[in-house]
Amino acid sequence: MSPDLLSVIVRAGACVALLQAAGVVLFLWLFDAGLGSSSAGVRRLGVNSALAALPLLAAQVLLDAARMTGDFAGMLDGAMLRLALASGSGVARAVQLTGLALVASGLRRGRPPRAALAGVAAVIIAFLLSGHTAVHGLRWLLAPLLALHVAIVAFWFGALAPLFMVIAREPARVASEVLQRYSRLAGILVPLIPAAGLSMAFVLLPDLSALRRPYGLLLGLKLLGFAMLMVLAVLNRWRWVPALAAGVVPARAALRRSLTGEYLLIVAVLATTAALTTFYSPTP
Repeated sequence: MSPDLLSVIVRAGACVALLQAAGVVLFLWLFDAGLGSSSAGVRRLGVNSALAALPLLAAQVLLDAARMTGDFAGMLDGAMLRLALASGSGVARAVQLTGLALVASGLRRGRPPRAALAGVAAVIIAFLLSGHTAVHGLRWLLAPLLALHVAIVAFWFGALAPLFMVIAREPARVASEVLQRYSRLAGILVPLIPAAGLSMAFVLLPDLSALRRPYGLLLGLKLLGFAMLMVLAVLNRWRWVPALAAGVVPARAALRRSLTGEYLLIVAVLATTAALTTFYSPTP
């Protein structure tokens, strides 16, 4: 396995854990007051996700050094490691590590305090410190679009596992109330994900022919994944959540299956994003 391929795998895993931890904080901030027996489990999920992301982010720094030399021996090269740490990616990961530490310590104390929310802010800001948007001439436009994009993805993705717990552990009345509130909020926020993403693509891609190159093709694959996600989200909001509120017995199982499908689809989209940002550029 090459350093590049391993870097994609580690980056995808780190992104999943990172967004899960941040999303749990946002979920508890918005919905914890209405939870019962599921609250402690959701909090543990956030702490464990933050702790899982820490070594993955550290491994990315080592792999950046390996990618610079084209060989895993670069992980032991002091000069390459210093260069990796000083790069935009290295700075971004340092900010993310700090944010995750705040998230983990904040969640251990109970209802998300300001420290945990500050950690989420640090995680989101870190995405703005590296990559194509960080060096583009229109960074003033791209940075807020990317921040909006990442924040909503964290909210959406990070809420899926907690919602699964809520459905499994809470009475139908509590679960349906949380799901209804989540669905209303997601209905407003989630359409902003492709809006922000397509706006960034419009700025980053030099012309329409770029859509036929690997970067554009992977971007199209992400959009296809989003379309599939929207089908599941609409099905949940208009069929299974009302069915749960009405006491329809199969609704719990159907919602758990649908949330699992959403989770796996978003993981696939995040893995595609990891490959996109590792191997390809929007410009030739």
